[in-house]
Amino acid sequence: MSVRVLLNPNAGSADASDALRDAIHASPNAELYVCRSAGDATRLAAEALADGCGLVVAAGGDGTINEVVNGLAGDFGAATLGVIPLGTGNDLARTLALPEDPLEAFQTAMQGARRSLDVIRVRSDGETAYALNVCAGGFTGEVNEVMTDELKETWGPLAYLIGAVKALPDLEGYETKIAWDDGPFEVIDALNIVVANGRTAAGGKPAAPRANPEDGLLDVVVIRNGSGAELAALAAIALTGDYHESGLVVHERVRSLRVEARPGMWFNVDGELFTKEPVYFEVLPGALRVAVGPEYTPEPPEPGVAG
Repeated sequence: MSVRVLLNPNAGSADASDALRDAIHASPNAELYVCRSAGDATRLAAEALADGCGLVVAAGGDGTINEVVNGLAGDFGAATLGVIPLGTGNDLARTLALPEDPLEAFQTAMQGARRSLDVIRVRSDGETAYALNVCAGGFTGEVNEVMTDELKETWGPLAYLIGAVKALPDLEGYETKIAWDDGPFEVIDALNIVVANGRTAAGGKPAAPRANPEDGLLDVVVIRNGSGAELAALAAIALTGDYHESGLVVHERVRSLRVEARPGMWFNVDGELFTKEPVYFEVLPGALRVAVGPEYTPEPPEPGVAG
């Protein structure tokens, strides 16, 4: 089986990259390709498919993994995805229980168990993207005025919730319409929407802690608008674990989801900004084989237990 490793040299430490390069070069079946700029990993993954590679390994952060997944979208069933987590968040790697050590993760990619994971397909305004971990949207307007890069990096999909608390008392409601499984639209006064396959974002922060990446369903977590006290209480819970029990939280498992919002709600796909137009999410059950760690389990941890 031919193996192609796509390395983002800007992720992780130089020492880890050097040792990893040596290990890859020492493997008789592996070829190393370096991603120099945005979009390289997508292009190189598509080329690996065309060349008949059986294993394509993303060595980098969650953004690199997302690029590789989109490169494999031409035929998800043709190759296995391996992951060497070199980023700062490494959220998909957490759900997959992959080793933190790059050399151990490389061996896991080469020899570890394979599981068929669901893929999220996202469509909007004629564009299509794919995700393995989390897509998230939050309202614009007043919250954008208090959003900072630090807030986004720290809280990821929950940044809009935290930002909403900061924006009070000037916060205004935004009309959001959601259609579950192609049913009729339901109007929800939503502050934040998470569509998830994985469980964490932004370096281990809970995004959809009850998600199962193999159940053929999307975990959707909607944060409703509320009073300042209610949002503050929810934010405090969100910092430490499972926040599904809050009355402001709607949690659904669906095969598809359509979202329209006024004004437009920006959504990212595995952290990459994608659209503020009406957007449609659907699950592709078991579409992609992925190498997983020895402690991986598709079943989420019990509520309140770190995973």
